[in-house]
Amino acid sequence: MGMLQEFKEFAVKGNVIDLAVGVMVGAAFGKLVDSVVGDLVMPLISSVLGKLDFSSMYWVVGAVPAGTENTLSALKKAGVPVFAYGNFLTIALNFLVLAFIIFVMVKQINRLKRNAPAQQEAPAPAPESQEVLLLREIRDSLKKQ
Repeated sequence: MGMLQEFKEFAVKGNVIDLAVGVMVGAAFGKLVDSVVGDLVMPLISSVLGKLDFSSMYWVVGAVPAGTENTLSALKKAGVPVFAYGNFLTIALNFLVLAFIIFVMVKQINRLKRNAPAQQEAPAPAPESQEVLLLREIRDSLKKQ
């Protein structure tokens, strides 16, 4: 079997397709969470903590060339090593929000699985009548003769 044929069989398996769909949905969901954190949550936190801009929270680790603006983007563009802990805080908050949302989703899915009606069991066989039992006895006694 050729390599192309093996790849085709692998690629069309259900699990691979499901995984691909999951990755695509996860990427889109990640962008949504980034927007929620960056556009909704972080501005609220900044206003509560005193108009802080987390993207401007950094420490310059190396020497700054003359004429370089003291902004994170300008310093990074100039190749200055920067300890950007504000960016890390934003990404950590993204992770916590995403983890919480996934936790809530999994919890709800598990709750729905528990509440799903149980599979109907096959009805118990009806008890055999006296006539059937008597006929079996007759049959067994005839076999013995």
